[in-house]
Amino acid sequence: MQLYNLEFTEQEIRETVAADKLLSMEIEFSRLCNFRCSYCYVDQKIECAGELSREEIKDVILQAKALGARKIIILGGEPSIYPHLPEMLRFLGKENLEIEMFTNGSGIDAELAAILAQEKVRIALKMNSRNEQIQDRLAGKKGAYQMIVSALAELKNAGYPSEDLFLAVSTVICQQNLAELPALWQWLRENNIEPFFEVLTPQANALENNWLNVTPEDLKELFAKLATIDREEFGRNWEPQPPLVGNKCMRHQVSCLVTATGDVMPCVGVTIPLDNIRNNRLADILKNSEVINNLKNYREMITGSCHDCEKADECYGCRGAAYQVTGDYLASDPTCWRNSSCKKA
Repeated sequence: MQLYNLEFTEQEIRETVAADKLLSMEIEFSRLCNFRCSYCYVDQKIECAGELSREEIKDVILQAKALGARKIIILGGEPSIYPHLPEMLRFLGKENLEIEMFTNGSGIDAELAAILAQEKVRIALKMNSRNEQIQDRLAGKKGAYQMIVSALAELKNAGYPSEDLFLAVSTVICQQNLAELPALWQWLRENNIEPFFEVLTPQANALENNWLNVTPEDLKELFAKLATIDREEFGRNWEPQPPLVGNKCMRHQVSCLVTATGDVMPCVGVTIPLDNIRNNRLADILKNSEVINNLKNYREMITGSCHDCEKADECYGCRGAAYQVTGDYLASDPTCWRNSSCKKA
């Protein structure tokens, strides 16, 4: 699985940290969205006002490139309904930047799918269930399932997945889809689609909708089942550890987020505005941020079970979950079954 930092070598990551540079950057083109996902990290109460212009978006992307970023990850809102998406994709392609896009697929027709393929955009299609009723409920929109199915068909017609056209399915683990996830994982593997399953970050909509919650023990059991499927049927070996199934999140070593209004944050979970690109250059914001420096120095700064964990050299849990639940981005991950507070007595 090569979402986030696993395509970068350990040496590249170390050099990037030491030089206050980037290897990737996440960016929102707009927060406009036609779904109302029950787990969304975007607070639906926030108005989409004062968003960055195309020129401002292009400028901060060039700033990231100057810092060493090779990959731009497009978040939302929903990128596929952003009216200037083709222009932005071609701009990124012209700058020889790798593009990754998380999308609900609602705006992907044959024309857009062809552009995505032409620019070799890595696609992570959001699909949480192959049950239409469950998918629509989680997306907060009737007909969402059919839109996702249609997008998948258009992407396949455009050549996804293939060696040059990476296709993943992005799935949040919640109570409603928990039982079907092993079958979904297997189906994706059999169709050469990369499964990108992640533990739900308890923030914004997800914080209000506690009916989504999965216990750490259930997460542990699920991760073990998926690891067994991969090992026995697909020859892939990995050790279960949250928050990403078969992967690890070390994004704060190499990446950051720029929101649709220009705020720079560590990631979508650690919602601490460091500054705004309309006020200062990206390089200065990152270099002078105490939060960023603490996260890069995670081995010494993180507290509790995460600090003492046997996996601490290669994992720091989900910093977003820690921040959203405890208010401390350096606290132990409250969703991890390795956390002593999560273990059954």
